[in-house]
Amino acid sequence: MLTAWGPMLVYDWAPGELVGVQAARRADPASAFQRFRRLPADELTAAIDAVLEVHLTLCGAGWVACDFYDGSIIYDFADRKTWVIDLDSYHLGPFTNDMGRMFGSTRFMAPEEFERGARIDERTTVFTLGRLISVFLGDGELGRAGFRGSEAQHQAMTAASNSDPDARFQTVAELVRAWREPHSAGWRSPAP
Repeated sequence: MLTAWGPMLVYDWAPGELVGVQAARRADPASAFQRFRRLPADELTAAIDAVLEVHLTLCGAGWVACDFYDGSIIYDFADRKTWVIDLDSYHLGPFTNDMGRMFGSTRFMAPEEFERGARIDERTTVFTLGRLISVFLGDGELGRAGFRGSEAQHQAMTAASNSDPDARFQTVAELVRAWREPHSAGWRSPAP
């Protein structure tokens, strides 16, 4: 529901566990965060795919992700279902960062989310999703060695996580196409 102050979201109850945990618990093997990261690669890929699907729909309707991080994901380990929650900070359409450091977890935030006057748009959402892939299917870095996905998925994650918005995928749809490509990302950085 859209209100005068922005979106108001009312969520149905979702069984499962919040994937995001406090930093002090992130290394705990029993935490939902670590259990989620340890899922078999195909199950984790399906969960990430569900998050990408949600963002395809949101971006298709003109929404830009803000303050999306692992605390926005509930995962039902028994039924292997993924829910995305806490989208209250999303903005309709591109906008200008008028606050400097924006709200969010630095692990998932694009450089422009720290720069007052920077443009925040769908490329910012692409970066956030690239970081999500890196944190969960990889080791939080961009290197191939710690990444459990395919070469195409690694290339998609790396391109999405580029610090230069012009060098990223320009849309979430481009990211998703590359992510789902079985052999190669099929995408090249824009010409300088």
